Amino acid sequence: MDNSEFIDSVARRLQTSAEQATAITRATLTTLAERIEGGEARDLSALLPDELRAYAFAPSEKAERFGRETFIQQVSGRAEVDGSLAEAGMRAVFDTLREAIPPGDYDDVVTHLPAEFWELTDSAGRYDRQRSRG
Repeated sequence: MDNSEFIDSVARRLQTSAEQATAITRATLTTLAERIEGGEARDLSALLPDELRAYAFAPSEKAERFGRETFIQQVSGRAEVDGSLAEAGMRAVFDTLREAIPPGDYDDVVTHLPAEFWELTDSAGRYDRQRSRG
C-alpha cells in the first residue's frame, strides 16, 4: 500500500478530507511510536510507505507508559481535532495498518499496547458488538 492509498483508506473510513486524514495518521503514528518500544517502532516504520516512515520512528528505545485517554489527547492535540474525531481517526489508522502490513507484524505492534486499547485496534470486536446489537 502506498502513501496515497493509506491516506485515502483513513479518509474514507472517517469520511473526511485527505488533509485531515493525513494529520490524524501522522499524529497517530507519532504517538504510537512513543508508546511502543523503539525496536518495535523501527520494525513498523520499515513497513510503512516512505512518506509515513518518519512518523513511526521512536524517539527513544524505551516506551512511554500512558493509557488510552492520554493517547487520544496526544493525537487530538497533534492533529488539531477534537477528542471524538481523534479517537475515530485512531481506529481508522489501526484498521488501515491491519490491511497495509503483514498480520504477524500488526499483532506484534498491538500486543505492546495495554488491553484498554483493544477497542481501537481490533475491528472484529467492533463488528461483533454491532452485530449483537442489531
